[in-house]
Amino acid sequence: MSSNRFLTHLLAALAVIGLVLPWRYNLAYFAGGGSVLPEVFFRDAFANALTSAITLDVYLSALAFSVGVALDAAAGRRRWWALPATFLIGLSFALPSYLWWRLRARQAADGVSR
Repeated sequence: MSSNRFLTHLLAALAVIGLVLPWRYNLAYFAGGGSVLPEVFFRDAFANALTSAITLDVYLSALAFSVGVALDAAAGRRRWWALPATFLIGLSFALPSYLWWRLRARQAADGVSR
């Protein structure tokens, strides 16, 4: 398998895994009485040092990714869907999905077959 094909498949697999695994826990959280209301959500997200570290790491990474999406948009590559996907679905889905689309666009521009 060529490296381009391997990367395309790897990114697609990571996007699917990044959608399914975190949402398994999100759905369990909501089923257990969790909420997206800010006072409940942030209380739970910052419940202890570990969850605080993970929450901050993910949100700061999401902000950095958002800057990268904006820079790509300034260069003419408009994939703004990645921003709501990041904050509504999750970074572990949006980032590999975005990289997958970016790689596919580069392959198309270079005339590389998938």
